[in-house]
Amino acid sequence: MQVIRQGVRPDFPEILTRPPGQRARSVIERDQKVLSPSYTRPYPLVAERGAGAMVTDVDGNRFLDFNAGIAVVATGHCHPRVVAAIREQAGRLIHMSGTDFYYENMVELAERLAGTVPGGVPRRVFFGNSGAEAVEAAIKLARYSTGRDQFVAFLGAFHGRTLGALSLTASKAVQRRGFGPLVPGAHHVPYAYCYRCPYHRQAETCAVECVGAIEGLLRTALPPEEVAGIVFEPIQGEGGYVVPPQKFFDELERVARAHGLLLIADEVQSGMGRTGKMWASEHFHLAPDILTVAKGIASGLPLSATLARADLMSWKPGAHASTFGGNPVSVAAALVTLELLEAELLENAARLGAHLIARLREWPARFPCVGDVRGLGLMIGVELVRNRQTRAKAPELRDRLVQMAFEHGLLILGAGENTVRLSPPLTITRDQANFALETLEGCLGAIGEA
Repeated sequence: MQVIRQGVRPDFPEILTRPPGQRARSVIERDQKVLSPSYTRPYPLVAERGAGAMVTDVDGNRFLDFNAGIAVVATGHCHPRVVAAIREQAGRLIHMSGTDFYYENMVELAERLAGTVPGGVPRRVFFGNSGAEAVEAAIKLARYSTGRDQFVAFLGAFHGRTLGALSLTASKAVQRRGFGPLVPGAHHVPYAYCYRCPYHRQAETCAVECVGAIEGLLRTALPPEEVAGIVFEPIQGEGGYVVPPQKFFDELERVARAHGLLLIADEVQSGMGRTGKMWASEHFHLAPDILTVAKGIASGLPLSATLARADLMSWKPGAHASTFGGNPVSVAAALVTLELLEAELLENAARLGAHLIARLREWPARFPCVGDVRGLGLMIGVELVRNRQTRAKAPELRDRLVQMAFEHGLLILGAGENTVRLSPPLTITRDQANFALETLEGCLGAIGEA
């Protein structure tokens, strides 16, 4: 494959100098002297500006962003309407603190978000700054409202890196190593994904068994009257973009209702239209008691929300707060994001997601190293394996694919042990989707020949 490309369309990549270029190398050298080494950088992208699905680095190389800034810029980079809303609000009021005073646009956003959550019951909203903060609020609220202090979570889950959220996280050992003791009360069971049979051939059976593990805990080691709730991602993100069958959620709801456990849906990554619906829960006919959202909510500005049944959010003034949560500028961006989602982007995500998945489904037959393709809307995972029959994972091939894609102007990331995630802005065009597919197919072909 040719690496250097010039003179192409502005909505396609253009590689002027093999990255990292001279300016990028200089920035990286400075970064390594002063910034935390805990940051993960899979390839040397030094971003300077973005527009739509395109990101340009400090050396003038232009990339097609199939990460959406880690699933954050749902409306694309620097959407003109979002930028205009930010500028207008920043010129009028940046901060007073919504936990001590009142903002009208904060009330409006809460009203609109509450009306989107499945279930048809009144909701109340707590605003924070990040996904981890939204999960922390959900943990505290569940304990407060139930008087119980234990939680069930899932292996492969990622809920954040603050201590409470980290206690529920079970994605990678490095995320927990060295930080103990964590917050007590988190109990992990397998997620609805079978590692004993290839590619969901017994998906419903495995789903029942996974929920059966919760029932086993409740019978033996975990008194159900001490459990506040079950915390889950409707689609596991960091765990590998895993999409459970409907049976998993049917069984999960059955167990939760039988024992009075709250269903707490972490939609930090899967929400805000990522799957072609406002919430991934809608695909599974779920009405969570508590739902958390961040990432795509404000198109790149820091904002999160914990949305709960109104009867659950009964804590008293001072019980929980956030100085910057729901700041007027982020809220202004979120209101425009919601308008764009409802007007066009939900439909675009569903339509182009179906287009991508239809072609990706052909890959296991075409490329021996592709074991599985799964996803909903523009939340798609491609699993890399050494052998499809034994399902031997190939993290080294996944990492090679990520690096090769970067060198050819396409930004993707890994998820789980051996999966590539495709999570572009919801604004991508069919031409950009096809460009990404062709680039990845070229890379996979090169990997197969190596």
